[in-house]
Amino acid sequence: MSESKNTNDASDAGLLQGAENSAAGVHKHDINERRLYPEDQAKVDEFLKRGVNSVARKPFRPLLLVLLLIAVVTGFSLLSQGIVQWAGIY
Repeated sequence: MSESKNTNDASDAGLLQGAENSAAGVHKHDINERRLYPEDQAKVDEFLKRGVNSVARKPFRPLLLVLLLIAVVTGFSLLSQGIVQWAGIY
């Protein structure tokens, strides 16, 4: 029982040290380090290779979406102004 307490103390100390390093902006672990067990990582990799996730897509371009939104709003505005003039309301 004493061993598990010492192990927990050591892991708690590691967590505290990690939190202190993280707060200071120091990252000692590798970004590519796997945090899952190999069996779980294999399941994740398999899931990412099938279905919707397996389709190669073009990168998302938010500027194009904004321009399209501006074009649609402008088009509806011009259409509404044209309908108002045609109807003789304004």
